[in-house]
Amino acid sequence: MNGWEELASAALVGTDRRPYRGDLLEAAAVEVVRRRAGRRLGEVAPQERAPDEERAAVGRTAAERLARIMGGEHERLLPEWLAAAAATGRRVPPYVLPDLLERGRRDRSIRGHLGVLAGQRGRWLAGLNSDWGYLLEEPTGETWELGGAADRRAHLRRVRAADAGEARRLLESTWERETPDDRAEFVEVLADGLSMDDEPFLEQALDDRRREVRQAAANLLTRLPASRMSQRMAERARACVAIAGNVIAIEAPKECDKAMERDGIRPKPPRGIGERAWWLQQIIARAPLAVWDRPPARLLTMKIPDWDAEVKAAWVRAAVLQQDPEWARAMFGWDPIADLLESLPPDEQQELAADFVKKHDLDSQLIMVLGGVSSHWREGLATAVLRKIVRVATTQPWNLGELVKLAGEHIDPALFPLAESYSPVESVQQVAALLRFRADMYKELAR
Repeated sequence: MNGWEELASAALVGTDRRPYRGDLLEAAAVEVVRRRAGRRLGEVAPQERAPDEERAAVGRTAAERLARIMGGEHERLLPEWLAAAAATGRRVPPYVLPDLLERGRRDRSIRGHLGVLAGQRGRWLAGLNSDWGYLLEEPTGETWELGGAADRRAHLRRVRAADAGEARRLLESTWERETPDDRAEFVEVLADGLSMDDEPFLEQALDDRRREVRQAAANLLTRLPASRMSQRMAERARACVAIAGNVIAIEAPKECDKAMERDGIRPKPPRGIGERAWWLQQIIARAPLAVWDRPPARLLTMKIPDWDAEVKAAWVRAAVLQQDPEWARAMFGWDPIADLLESLPPDEQQELAADFVKKHDLDSQLIMVLGGVSSHWREGLATAVLRKIVRVATTQPWNLGELVKLAGEHIDPALFPLAESYSPVESVQQVAALLRFRADMYKELAR
C-alpha cells in the first residue's frame, strides 16, 4: 500500500479502526500538494488576442470612482454610473472588467449597458468564460441584419423613435422567422409611438402560439380604446355592470371562454383569488375607461354592494395599463402605489409625491411611492423629503436609513448646496454628501 492509499484507507474507516502515525489531515495536505506538483501540464491551445478597442475609455478619475463604487463606496450608485458612462459612448478600463462581468452575472439589472461599456476586451473575455456569456447577448451597436437579439431590439427602438411605421414594417418583414422569445420583446418595443396604425399587426399577434406574445399584444391593444380587442372588452364589461343612481351593481363572469383567453384574459387565478373575481378584474382592467361614462372621482364615491374591492383594484390596473392621467390621479388618492405615477408626467409625479410625503408618516408605503418617482427630484420634492428627514430625526432616527439613501440617490445632484445648507442634522448632511459624490461623478464623466 502506497502513501496515498494508506491515507485514503485511514480516512475512510477512521483512525480508531486503522491507526495512523502522525497527523492524518496534515499528511493528506502534503500528499495532495506533492501529487499536483509532479503532474505534467496538459496541452493548452493558444488564445487569439483580444481585438483592438474601437471606443475610448472613460477618464482616469471617472474610472477610479467606478472602482470605489465597486469596492463598496455607495455601491447602489453602480447602475447610475453605468448609465451615465454609456451615454458618453465610452467604455470602462480593462482592469475593472472581471469584477464588472461577475457582477453582471449575478445582477441582471446592470447588464443593459455592459454590451457597450465592456468594449471588445469584455466580449473577448465573455467568449472565454461561459459564466459571462450573457454579455454576448447585450447590445453592441450592430444593425438589424447583423446584430444579436439585443442589438436588433436596440435598432428597432431607434427606428421606432424616428419613424414608427417603418419600425413596424421592419418587424413584419421578419416576424415569421423570429424566435418566440424575440417576438414577445419586439412587440413591447411598439409601445413607443403606439397608434391605431399598429392595431392590425397587434390583433394578428393575439393568435401567436406563445402566451407572452399574446399578453404583450393585449397590453398594447388595451391602450388603444378604438381597437377591436378593446371594444370586445367593453362589451364584456357592460355585461357585468349595471349603474343605477348611486349604485354600481356587478355580476362577475361565470366562465372564461377561448375568445376571452385570446384577448389576454388568463383563466387560472393566482393563489388566494377566486376564478370569477380574477376574470372580472381582468375584464375591467382591459375595458376602455370611457365605458364607465363618469369621472373616476365620482365613481369612487358610489356604492358597489358586491365585488367592491375587486372593481377598485381593477380600476387601478386599468389606469396603469391604459396610462390614463385622470384615472391615475384619482386612483392614487384611493390606493397610492408607485405604478400609478408612471402614467403621469415627471413634474406631476413629483408634485403628488411631495404632497404624499407631507401628509404621510414614514413607512414602507412612503418608501415605495418615492421609489416610483422619476429621477432627478427637483427642489419641491427634495425640500419635502429633507423636511421629513429633519422631523423624523428627532423622534425615530433609527428609521431613516432607506429614506436617506433614496434622497441621496434620486435628488438632482446639482441641489447638493440646498441639502448642505438646509439643516445641520447628521442625516441631512449624509444626503448632501451623497449628492456631492454624484455631482462629482457626472463632472468626471463629462471630461
